[in-house]
Amino acid sequence: MNNLPPLAERMRPKTLDDYVGQKHLVGQGAVLRKAIESGNLPSMLFWGPPGVGKTTLAYIISQNLNRPFFSLSAINSGVKDVREVIEKAALLKQGGQTLPVLFIDEIHRFSKSQQDSLLGAVERGIVTLIGATTENPSFEVISALLSRCQVYILQHLHEDDLLALLNKAMKEDEVLKHKNIIIEEHEALLRLSGGDARKLLNVFELLINAIDAPQITVTNDNVLENVQQNMALYDKAGEQHYDIISAFIKSMRGSDPNGAVYWLARMLVGGEDPSFIARRMLILASEDIGNANPNALLLAQSCFEAVNVIGMPEARIILSQTAVYLATSAKSNASYMAIGAAMDLVRQTGDLPVPLHLRNAPTKLMKNIGYGKEYKYAHSYEGNFTDQDFLPDAIKGAKLYDPGQNARENEAREKLRTLWGDRYKY
Repeated sequence: MNNLPPLAERMRPKTLDDYVGQKHLVGQGAVLRKAIESGNLPSMLFWGPPGVGKTTLAYIISQNLNRPFFSLSAINSGVKDVREVIEKAALLKQGGQTLPVLFIDEIHRFSKSQQDSLLGAVERGIVTLIGATTENPSFEVISALLSRCQVYILQHLHEDDLLALLNKAMKEDEVLKHKNIIIEEHEALLRLSGGDARKLLNVFELLINAIDAPQITVTNDNVLENVQQNMALYDKAGEQHYDIISAFIKSMRGSDPNGAVYWLARMLVGGEDPSFIARRMLILASEDIGNANPNALLLAQSCFEAVNVIGMPEARIILSQTAVYLATSAKSNASYMAIGAAMDLVRQTGDLPVPLHLRNAPTKLMKNIGYGKEYKYAHSYEGNFTDQDFLPDAIKGAKLYDPGQNARENEAREKLRTLWGDRYKY
């Protein structure tokens, strides 16, 4: 068995009818299947998570249309490799052969210059490009190339698809069909796979090889016992990096400590930089909590400093404490909204002059022309306050800060109402 390719490779489908999943693309009457059957195939990008059949689908397409198939991986290929393949494809086209398919795995890892090297071949019809990416092509593929490709989104495989794949492997694989395998429980297998068909078959093969018995009974316990570890799917450099930090921030903003610590754990297990997490909590403490609880900003700042001093693994405790505190704190985005409103007002009104009474007067001339003349020093008045205007005349009386609905800012509102009257009356 050691001389055989892995189970996932042995079970790779060779026709569209054998292909599992993606019915919205390749099922009967689906859009991509129609394009394949018509032979009018555009250059395209397959966008989807790992293990859902992007490479396999590209190969099936080339075989179905009897097209020469060239394959490159963006991980270990450069501009030179791309040009060599394009030259070979051009010679085939000149020789009267059908238009070759050039498949590039992980095309999002190509630099701009590498992607530029593909553009001419696609424009001149030397190859039909099929690129596979786990990242949003809108961010990772140059616009000139993206505009010349049809984007197809591949989805995680459903539970029924994955179970059908296992049953097919047990019935048809040259090794497994000779074994007596009974799947009593499948939840652990599916959980470890994460919707990735390749990972599912790898885990299943690892399990079968680990159990030496006339009858192999698959249960959740023996799956977890024999499969060492499920590495959480987390790509620090990719789109999921931003999706998970977004879920983390939104959990704290939404006052859910359970969601906060879960997404925190996902990032830490995935190897995220703890300083990055602490920085984002520092922003949230001001943006989403603000003066509803000023201590949140102090704790977030202390967390950031402590994480950078202590490091992992102990930093996880400080990060968890801070995330829970921020999630359970009172919330206010009043300061965030205030600066947004102020900046919008600045853009609308331009560089309004500073009122004379607020201007600095470091020279005698400036004093003589009225700089600072009517300024009222607040500490010279009862309660350290006197009514005067601090905005340019054109926007006098504008209210940019609207206190949030929480205990601390309700107190601030009452004080502002006492000081400024109608401006805070509502």
